Amino acid sequence: MTDLHVYDTTLRDGAQQEGLNLSVADKLAIAAHLDDLGVGFIEGGWPGANPKDTEFFARAATDLRLKNATLAAFGATRRAGGRADRDPLVGALLDSQAQVVTLVAKSHTGHVERALRTTLAENLEMIRDTVSFLRSEGRRVFLDAEHFFDGYATDRAYALEAVRVAAEAGAEVIALCDTNGGMLPDLVADVVHDVVQSTGARIGIHCHNDTGCAVANSMAAVSAGATHVQGTVNGYGERTGNADLLTVVANLQLKKGLALIEPHRLQESTRIAHAIAEVTNVPAYSRQPYVGSSAFAHKAGLHASAIKVDPDLYQHMDPKHVGNDMRMLVSDMAGRASIELKSRELGLDLDPTVEQDRSTLARVLNTVKEKELRGYTFDAADASFELLLRREIEGALPDYFTVESWRVITDGRGTDDALSEATVKLRAAGERLVETGEGNGPVNALDHALRVSLSSAYPEIRHLELIDYKVRILDAAHGTDAVTRVLIETSDGTTSWTTIGVAANILEASWDALVESVTYGLVRAGVSPR
Repeated sequence: MTDLHVYDTTLRDGAQQEGLNLSVADKLAIAAHLDDLGVGFIEGGWPGANPKDTEFFARAATDLRLKNATLAAFGATRRAGGRADRDPLVGALLDSQAQVVTLVAKSHTGHVERALRTTLAENLEMIRDTVSFLRSEGRRVFLDAEHFFDGYATDRAYALEAVRVAAEAGAEVIALCDTNGGMLPDLVADVVHDVVQSTGARIGIHCHNDTGCAVANSMAAVSAGATHVQGTVNGYGERTGNADLLTVVANLQLKKGLALIEPHRLQESTRIAHAIAEVTNVPAYSRQPYVGSSAFAHKAGLHASAIKVDPDLYQHMDPKHVGNDMRMLVSDMAGRASIELKSRELGLDLDPTVEQDRSTLARVLNTVKEKELRGYTFDAADASFELLLRREIEGALPDYFTVESWRVITDGRGTDDALSEATVKLRAAGERLVETGEGNGPVNALDHALRVSLSSAYPEIRHLELIDYKVRILDAAHGTDAVTRVLIETSDGTTSWTTIGVAANILEASWDALVESVTYGLVRAGVSPR
């Protein structure tokens, strides 16, 4: 089998996702991560079509040092009735200095006649002329046959002819695009097999996820003879997204035994998925296959009992192959095995053969179930569970500070810029501390006041930052009397953790979660009470 191309199009197709906006600096940062992953090709964008992509290629020439990947510029075949050597957008592809050019071309008769408003013969000449010209200029050329599967269903002969013309003109790869994302795996396999057999061209696959089958369709295409796979990291893309390249690569390499990227680079998948999510400012999807935080998370007590004997009993693979790890979630579904494994994960080993530890396991399990009955959810708040476990094992947490009182006021004056003010009274380091904090909301004000009051005694908390805040109303039928659950995610600049608060009052729940977040941060940093 010909070596399989891994072609990433996050910077172009992925950037079309609703709400995802990348600066040139963002694109350069993502390209560096993709290169670390070891993909073969990185599609940088469409130079000449918009200033941002033109600037990206200009800066990439000096600022981007790729060790593994080849940068590709995306563009279109020349205009109808023109010449490739005189087309300004084709010229911009050459000016980008990219050694690979990926051209999008029509292979669907309806699109040729109604979108391009030209003849079927002229469309084929546009493909031939543009590919031939770019090849004569020393560029490697890939061609994306847009709407190919729909075009094949409409007019098989014409769709195949578009592939033949591109290959004869010198296109190295012709990627068949499921542009509308409506295909299913068996249909993709049939079409790809026919195209490979009928044209002899090197065929690639480019799938969208509108049927939820983008990964499966990509796999089916490879099984049918495709040797070039396109996709985006984390499945970014317009509508429901593109094929998640991380999942496709992991499936092909770990399940099908195909060598796509070096194993030590595949082990960077989880880190890179999350790093790119930070750059895009699109939260990482916890249930993403292979690299999601929940991909190897186990909650049910029955699973935990089996995993304690052999982790492979409830895992389809060793998560270390993709840089992930097994996690034990503690909840009201947990048994003693879940608590035991979680304590081991946290470095707080509890030995069930020791009477004292067995008693501790029983107390923790009962506490978890009782608290979850009241609305807590420890599978979403690992930091709060660790604090609970430490209280049971060590008798108490470090006495960093005691809370005397707190209050918060929001001053609304009929405008959009209402200000909140919080006052906290604490005792720490032998002193009584009274501080006031302002914020753009009551929780922000409480967070500010808490940090200001403790920063002199514990300067370590100056590095902590509240990065996410989630609220859920439990028993909503109770209306304003319902119980509120608050989850707060805090970061120290290197990693993050989540704490929980539950109360009838949203501010009380928020305060409890804030106090636990700071306490956990100090425990994690190994700080002693002062």
